[in-house]
Amino acid sequence: MVNIPVSQLNFGEKLSDNVITKYNNVLLPKGKIINSRDKEILKAFLIPMVAIETRSTEAEAVQEDASSSDTQPRSILPFYDNYNKVLQLLRKVYASIGNGSQALPILDIRNTLEGLIRYIGHYDVLSFNPKNMQLRDYIYHNSIMVSLTSYSLARWNGFPPKDLMPIALCGLLHDIGNSRIDPAILNKPGKLTDDEAEEMKKHTVIGYNILKEVPAINNGVKLCVLQHHEREDGSGYPLGVTGDKIHPYSKLVAIADTFHAMTTDRFHKKKSSPYLVLEQLLNDSFGKLEPTMVQTFVNKVTAFHNGMLVMLNDHRTGEIVFTDRANPTRPWVNVAGKIINLAVDRSLYIKDVIQK
Repeated sequence: MVNIPVSQLNFGEKLSDNVITKYNNVLLPKGKIINSRDKEILKAFLIPMVAIETRSTEAEAVQEDASSSDTQPRSILPFYDNYNKVLQLLRKVYASIGNGSQALPILDIRNTLEGLIRYIGHYDVLSFNPKNMQLRDYIYHNSIMVSLTSYSLARWNGFPPKDLMPIALCGLLHDIGNSRIDPAILNKPGKLTDDEAEEMKKHTVIGYNILKEVPAINNGVKLCVLQHHEREDGSGYPLGVTGDKIHPYSKLVAIADTFHAMTTDRFHKKKSSPYLVLEQLLNDSFGKLEPTMVQTFVNKVTAFHNGMLVMLNDHRTGEIVFTDRANPTRPWVNVAGKIINLAVDRSLYIKDVIQK
């Protein structure tokens, strides 16, 4: 007999003991041969471990798990330590570029970002919130989160390893042009005037010009800085090009940037529910954003949120117990012992994530 996490359970394996719920009921009996539906049931009832008959390759399975790139370090502290290193470096870079410097410390930027990526197993797109975030630091935090999310989205979409760090750099530097935008416009608490909005849009071209002469940055990164506000139907800026002219890096970062811009407090706008934003992204995938990448993004970020504590829009709190893949943004939520299917009760939605 061997105890294994449900996430590592293979179809066709045989239970060597009854699986018991927290109410002491038998969920699955001893001797049951596991199928795909059984795994969904185990996840829905938040069963973390099950006992199966000993695998002949048990040692190899344990070794494979130990060496997995997705295995999280035991402590989350290194993640936050490296996050803060990237944050401090970005502040310095923006200040230097904003004062007219043309020297971009790309090697320092890359090495510091790689240090953070090493601990990406601790990063959850839906539930992560920067510690002690100040509104004036939004642009830096947004860039780091877009970097981490773009890196994750690239992996989920099967981009080759050689593209992963350039894509992470795209996310980190996509708004570098804002370093030369008037802070009074950048940090304005109210709605921008038409002239101010046009001035803000210039950050894409400004950012491209900052990076275009940096030989250590590949062309995809430079194009991403220019194109991350372009849209599939040609309604974006600065050039209004359509999807066939938009670099794949830009399409990834556009999704990540849109998500984080809408789910993070800014001077002129309060954050929205991450689940409503995911629904908006799905709507925007018809014409605005690349639909396959959006679908992958939504499926992946909602795939492992069973057990997450959330607040509904009526201010009740509950625990996600099941996710219907047909309605990934509207899971089943246990509120005080009552299961609410948000796909059926459309008047309710998840307003905020409390914890993972």
